[in-house]
Amino acid sequence: MHGSASFGWLLVALCAATGAYCLLRMRSAVEEQRRTAGGEALMGFGMAAMAVPAAVFTPPAWAWSAYAAVFGATALHSLWSARTSPHHLHHLVGETAMVYMSVVMAVSPGAHHHGGAGVPLLTGALLLYFAGYVLLSGVRLVPTGAVAAVGAPGGTRWGDRPELARACRLSMGIAMVAMLLTM
Repeated sequence: MHGSASFGWLLVALCAATGAYCLLRMRSAVEEQRRTAGGEALMGFGMAAMAVPAAVFTPPAWAWSAYAAVFGATALHSLWSARTSPHHLHHLVGETAMVYMSVVMAVSPGAHHHGGAGVPLLTGALLLYFAGYVLLSGVRLVPTGAVAAVGAPGGTRWGDRPELARACRLSMGIAMVAMLLTM
């Protein structure tokens, strides 16, 4: 991705930590949460890999095609899964954004692809979507009532806590906005 090295490393850390937490969420007793967490872990680690500063590591040309293929396949899976869960539509948009960024990076590695022409329409649409998603996710994190104590009898295990899953999705949404801004 384009941008400063310190910015890139912050994105790498955020996305890798989010991916790691999502891996831990895969231990949930709830099957749908395990599946969702697996897709989110892949997304977090994929975003972390894409955000590594080019000054440190420039991936080979074929890597961008591999990213596009992996996220294209996961987008097809999310499209199939969306018929039973509307949350998979958000995954579909995220994976499509990853395919788009991979294609852009394959076409023009090391150079800004839009030059002086402004923000391309698809980049702008994705920015609007993820900015809205970040705002909505942030509002959903505002506490509305009592929360069960962690470790309390009958309480929710920390890996199954919905507010932590929302925070995970919020951080990936913020990272996606940041990555799209550097396109």
